[in-house]
Amino acid sequence: MAKVLVVDDAAFMRMAIKNMLENHGFEIVGEAENGAVAVQKYAECRPDLVTMDITMPEMNGLDALKAIMKINPEAVVVMVSAMGQEAMVREAIMSGAKSFIIKPFKEDHVIETLKKVLP
Repeated sequence: MAKVLVVDDAAFMRMAIKNMLENHGFEIVGEAENGAVAVQKYAECRPDLVTMDITMPEMNGLDALKAIMKINPEAVVVMVSAMGQEAMVREAIMSGAKSFIIKPFKEDHVIETLKKVLP
């Protein structure tokens, strides 16, 4: 199954996403607590998929997305955002994100979204 990098500044959210994905056969190859670490881990792990929180300290998800797309224009990044961040989600899609998930999310919706964007 797909190798995934989980990016979120909240440890509990990374754990929730990680558990959800592992329960459905995804392999978690890395975690990052901010965009800067995400870009570094992406370059190291070369995951098939990245779940990327938008609002994070140090480097936000949009800037990390743009940096990852420079490393690999074919990268599959799914943005994870809170309600009310529609403008940022639109910018993320225009910057190369393949889809987005709105928090709070339901497990079946997350899995369905991720499976749709994987090649």
